[in-house]
Amino acid sequence: MVDSLFDVRNNYYLGAYQQCINEAQIVKCKTDGERLKKDYFLYRAYIALKKSSIPLSEINSNSGPELVALRRLAEYFNNVEKRSEIIRQVTSELEQLDSEGNEYVNLLNATIFLQEDDAENALRFLSRISDQTSLECLSMKIHCLLKLWRIDLALAELKKMQEVDEDATIVQLATAWVYMAMGKDKIKDAFYIFQEMVDKYGATPTLLVSQSSCLIQQQKYEDAEKLLMDAQQRDPNNPEALIGLFVIAHFLGKPIEVSNRLYESTKTGSSNTYLD
Repeated sequence: MVDSLFDVRNNYYLGAYQQCINEAQIVKCKTDGERLKKDYFLYRAYIALKKSSIPLSEINSNSGPELVALRRLAEYFNNVEKRSEIIRQVTSELEQLDSEGNEYVNLLNATIFLQEDDAENALRFLSRISDQTSLECLSMKIHCLLKLWRIDLALAELKKMQEVDEDATIVQLATAWVYMAMGKDKIKDAFYIFQEMVDKYGATPTLLVSQSSCLIQQQKYEDAEKLLMDAQQRDPNNPEALIGLFVIAHFLGKPIEVSNRLYESTKTGSSNTYLD
């Protein structure tokens, strides 16, 4: 069976957000389910590019629960003053049954909690999803568990992903995340997974930053800096690239003014730290 949304979804996972948007705008959806899935990735890609105004203008408050949750995520990133109220709204949904089982709503709510560094509540939302074999659900569970330094549990979730589709991009990326957390020789394996993605699909800031993180763990700071500069050239405001360059400036003994400039840049570019 042809997966008409493969390129939309795959580009999102790789961090090729503009390409994701481009593919979403030309794909022909045959069912309401396909249209919803397309919109799910399309609007998340706009949010990742700090263009939250687009989903805010296109999604009204009377839309279905999935689109309303997307609009709320866009509002969260777009309006700092509303974040406390949004957190209260999302927290209250943990006690409600109407969104029980809804994959998209719970993934989006979990995304907000991950942004708040609250992996425990993010996991609570993910546990509400009826399809616990969903690769995106399992991927986000791994992200949460790695934040909690539960590598053992992350490995268990990774095994579930591999049983579903070992070759899927999202599974390969999750494998690399777990390897990075395991450290030692596994860091090299993680680097090569990211390199395979680059060779197959092309470099993106997300992949370059991930590779640089592997090199930083191996104390290969100059090589890591080159990758981060490439990532920054592709996306000048990429927060992870800016933070990585700030860290490397310290290790390489760069002049203090370089570190200060990078530090100021991280404060203006750090609004979206988790969106896949």
